[in-house]
Amino acid sequence: MKESKFEEVIDVAPKGIGLAMGIAVTVLAVLGELETNTAFIMLGIGLAGVSISLLKNKN
Repeated sequence: MKESKFEEVIDVAPKGIGLAMGIAVTVLAVLGELETNTAFIMLGIGLAGVSISLLKNKN
């Protein structure tokens, strides 16, 4: 069955958020502009996005 555009966005968006947070933490850490607490929050958001995507694909 063909997915609608909305379902495609719902599938891709959490993966993109996870990837973006990982890249942001890496770049900010290299530049020395990142506090530990902020890094954990950003990585938590990214992990939540990837987890949502994986749980959706489990069905």
